[in-house]
Amino acid sequence: MSKVLVAYFSVSGVTAKVAKELADMEKADLFEIRPEAAYTKEDLDWTNKQSRSTLEMSNPDCRPAVSGCVENMAAYDMVFVGFPIWWGREPSVVDTFLTAYDFGGKKIVPFCTSGGSDIGKTAERIQSLVGDKACVDAGKRLGGQVSEADLKIWTEGLSL
Repeated sequence: MSKVLVAYFSVSGVTAKVAKELADMEKADLFEIRPEAAYTKEDLDWTNKQSRSTLEMSNPDCRPAVSGCVENMAAYDMVFVGFPIWWGREPSVVDTFLTAYDFGGKKIVPFCTSGGSDIGKTAERIQSLVGDKACVDAGKRLGGQVSEADLKIWTEGLSL
């Protein structure tokens, strides 16, 4: 049986809720990607060109510091990576997580939460971050109110 990790970044709690449901259903370990400095409401003001999130997302090489780490990433075969969509892609803090580990031989399955934005080309971007030794699934956009049945239908279609 393969070992599964659900890693997620969440600010409002929506992605956290979906990640916990997914981890319970998959009997997976759960890891929260936490920025070293938590985001404030002002940091998240996408209309302010000088807000922290706007500055981070405008720099594709930005890697905000994270606190904590996955103790034994080598033990996992499949890693779900969840996040809200920011500026049409995964937040930079997720990039920090993705570039911190060797994902060679693992399947990465991104999922995003968004009220309307699609997952877009996020899988391609993630593939470029983790390298070609990992297999990155196309991923899925999930709304905040996803049923266990919908999660099951989606995950049953995934394979190592």
